[in-house]
Amino acid sequence: MAAEQKPDLSVIKMLVMDVDGVFTDGTIIIDDQGSQSKRFNYLDGHGIRLWHRAGLSSAIISGKDSRATAIRAGQLEIEHVSMGCTKKLPAFESLLARTGLAAEQVACMGDDLLDLPLIRRAGFGVAVANAVEELKEAADYVTTRCGGCGAVREVIEYILKATGKWDRLMERYLV
Repeated sequence: MAAEQKPDLSVIKMLVMDVDGVFTDGTIIIDDQGSQSKRFNYLDGHGIRLWHRAGLSSAIISGKDSRATAIRAGQLEIEHVSMGCTKKLPAFESLLARTGLAAEQVACMGDDLLDLPLIRRAGFGVAVANAVEELKEAADYVTTRCGGCGAVREVIEYILKATGKWDRLMERYLV
């Protein structure tokens, strides 16, 4: 992406994330009883806490309905959670209507084709390093980290540093 095409990150108020392949590495573990589990990265979770401390909001729009996702979203106080969205754009438009935000005020992260409409519509579209090529080509930013390996944290730090919010957040850790 050319420098003159960079979005204005100072207007970003919300981060919308997919789960499988973004918040996780995309692996779903199914045991003999059919129970599913997922692995979430601690760095990403702490990143969400930093994001919220900066006064910003977060949301999940996932194609899969998952109790593990609902539990993790609750632990991280992610206010807006939409699951089972096989078409994500209507969920995104509904989120914008509920929050009063414009698409330009939202950063969206994804890894697969279902995320493509959001990456194109958002003010700042992000593909994780291991995303499909079509998503990487449409994104404003491609992470260096893979989904489930700190990619969410990377994007949060990128935006917070670019908007001058990072140093204030770090004060509590440097005392």
